[in-house]
Amino acid sequence: MTTQAAIGAYEVEHSGPNYIAVFIYLAVLTGIELGVYAMGLPHVAKVGLLIALAWAKAVLVAMYFMHLAMEKKALAIIAIIPVVLVTFLCFMLLPDLTTRMWTKFDHRIKVTNPAEMGAKPVAPPPVRVPQQ
Repeated sequence: MTTQAAIGAYEVEHSGPNYIAVFIYLAVLTGIELGVYAMGLPHVAKVGLLIALAWAKAVLVAMYFMHLAMEKKALAIIAIIPVVLVTFLCFMLLPDLTTRMWTKFDHRIKVTNPAEMGAKPVAPPPVRVPQQ
């Protein structure tokens, strides 16, 4: 009985992560995101900063709340492979996305519909087909 009392008297040291500190880091990163959104930065810079901050928060959540920091290296490699694939696929989509961005801007040549402007549509003249 004395051995059980002696063992129970000592606190077992917990080597896990400090969840309160991780929560504070996530709260600070969220505050920075709100500040970046409220600042008058150009759209490209704002989006780039918000994506970088979101990646930082995702890494913190994966490392500490999903316990990847305490796991074996093989599990970390398995978790990193989808990140690499998603990044690669996003860069592969950039050429298509950049060409589609041009459509949201006003073009110099305005295409108008004559019917909307009050003109009465006129049918084109008939095409004569030579008979054989």
